[in-house]
Amino acid sequence: LANLLQGLSSADPAAKDRAAAEAEERLREQGGGRESRTPLNRTVINTSVRPYGFLAILEKDARERAARRQRNEHLADALKEKGNEAFRKGDFATAIQRYSQGLEKLRDKQELFTNRAQAYLKLHEYEKAISDCEWALKCNQKCIKAYFLMGKAHLALKHFTEARQCYEKMLQIDPQKENLFKGKAESLSALFGAEFGAEQKPFPCSAAFPDCVHEASLEEKRLRDEERARRELQAGNAAALSMQELLQRLHSPAQDILYYTGGIRLLAGAVSSCTEQTLFRTNNGFSILRNETVRWAFCAERKSTAELELCVSLLLLWQAVCAGNEENQRVLLSQPDVSAQLPELLSSGTAQIQKETLALISLYSENESGRRLLVRQDLSRWLQILMAFVKSTDARADSAMNILSDLIGEERFRAQCRVLFATGALPLFTQLLACARQVQQGALARAVGTMGSLCADVGIRAQLAHSRDCWQGCLQLLDGCPDASSPGYQECVFAVLGLMMNLLLESNEIIQHFAVPISGRCLALLSHHDGRIVTRATGVLSRVLAASPSAVEEVVKAGVVKKMLKFLKAGGQLTSTYAIKTLAICTKGSRQAQEDLMKWDKRFQVLLKLLESGSELLVANAALCLSQCLLLPGAAASLLGSRVVLLLLRQAGGDAQRTSVQENSAIALGRLCVAEPRHIPQLRKLNGLAILNSSMKYVHSS
Repeated sequence: LANLLQGLSSADPAAKDRAAAEAEERLREQGGGRESRTPLNRTVINTSVRPYGFLAILEKDARERAARRQRNEHLADALKEKGNEAFRKGDFATAIQRYSQGLEKLRDKQELFTNRAQAYLKLHEYEKAISDCEWALKCNQKCIKAYFLMGKAHLALKHFTEARQCYEKMLQIDPQKENLFKGKAESLSALFGAEFGAEQKPFPCSAAFPDCVHEASLEEKRLRDEERARRELQAGNAAALSMQELLQRLHSPAQDILYYTGGIRLLAGAVSSCTEQTLFRTNNGFSILRNETVRWAFCAERKSTAELELCVSLLLLWQAVCAGNEENQRVLLSQPDVSAQLPELLSSGTAQIQKETLALISLYSENESGRRLLVRQDLSRWLQILMAFVKSTDARADSAMNILSDLIGEERFRAQCRVLFATGALPLFTQLLACARQVQQGALARAVGTMGSLCADVGIRAQLAHSRDCWQGCLQLLDGCPDASSPGYQECVFAVLGLMMNLLLESNEIIQHFAVPISGRCLALLSHHDGRIVTRATGVLSRVLAASPSAVEEVVKAGVVKKMLKFLKAGGQLTSTYAIKTLAICTKGSRQAQEDLMKWDKRFQVLLKLLESGSELLVANAALCLSQCLLLPGAAASLLGSRVVLLLLRQAGGDAQRTSVQENSAIALGRLCVAEPRHIPQLRKLNGLAILNSSMKYVHSS
């Protein structure tokens, strides 16, 4: 046994194995031949490594990994920038190569996947683009750009359901991005531009960013319509065959102009459904302008009778094929000659051409998708051109104003209006105001309303407000006309007052110059039978009086205080807001106004009632009026026994959003107690001395 133990503990592996074999043989002999199942643990434990050394190895490994990732990130970013540069140059194959090299360095970099997906889209490799977008979403489940690009790829592959699902997923991730689906290219640049650099437009869409979901539906409808039209043609449908035959004949070259005019008229009459509209598009109907005879007649500056007839026939045909058909509308405006000629046709001076051109444009302007197509064109001259139709005596004036009303809500249209506003639209507008008696007053009212809407643009508003001719024209219109009681003239007055209110948001020497005549005209309109006009005239007064002490003096002499009190007693919320502001301006600058208010508002009952209003604007101005009237002898004493202390205390110590409520109420409360100490016991009873003490700083500063 001693020899066995010595052999098992030997440092010689061979001796150890021999001893182990001999020990197992003896155990089998002693156990009756049964094999021993006791395993021999031959694990060698390294006792030379200390426990804290293992943690150090782990930390070292983590540091090395972080350093390697940082190096790889730098390399991946550098390759991404090289890819972006190639993308900007249109070298999409190289861009894909650089992005792929970057992904070899860093497999979880989302931007490389989405950038490569877009490059694949440019090369029409849609399946690869979808695969990259899926990998990007594994890196970041809320990557909006990946969903957008995947939707574009699915749309190109005619996977309409999948495309819509991608776009809807974008809104689920961030509902605040809904404006991205409505033509906001600027928002897209802000959202995605960082990945491609400031110079690179991030998405392959024409002009504005389209309504993605709508685009998918429109493409699906286009294919469905084309398939239906193809079946109708194969089935021998008479209308479909007739349309195809007419188009083939129209494509015959070197025919007489009357030949084309007659054919176009027949073609317009043959379009009665979506099928005919689709056949017109799929049989190259929009390429008719490639015919030199047709193109010359359409684009000629001075048209003969025959050319005029052909041009009108073309406009009628396009109305027929574009009515309610968004795809045809898009294709028509994509024709360079059409988009370039529309403003020329509008200003041609030929009534028939203008009428049909306006009718064609109306098909676009009356719906959102059509307006989106229109504003992608150069519309810088359209404001002036359309406004000139106010001088027309027929239906063209209303048609032009309808189009303007539709377009004025589009930001891109307003931006284009700025370009030629000072030299084009503004001089024309002042001319229209000056000759208001000679034009259609209903159309003029709408033109003035359009200008009022344009005042939302600060630059345009400033130009209008600095125009002496504009102010002079507004005053001339307010002076009346021979038929001053006509509905058209009343609408003009209403629109001009609205325009003046918007212009008075500006402050300049021109407004100061015209303040007295403006306030005089408005004062005269306060007795008008139309309540809307009275309200706006009051609104103009509330804004113009602050520009001129002379204007305040004139209206106070004319009895404006009594009229404003009348409106405050019986007027609506808006009229009351304007009226109390007018009183606040007058009482601030005129002692006579203070005396008139004290005279016509016994014990300030109207002002006290306003202090209980739910409108902070009314309360602030009512407190301001009261504080100014309390400077008069006897004013504070007349309020003894009233609820004035309670009302002012409530407002001075309240939590109104407008700080002017607390400040004006505190000033009024301080002046009340200074002028008449007998109000102090009531204040003490209401535990308001602390508020009074804090309000004294406002009294001193005022």
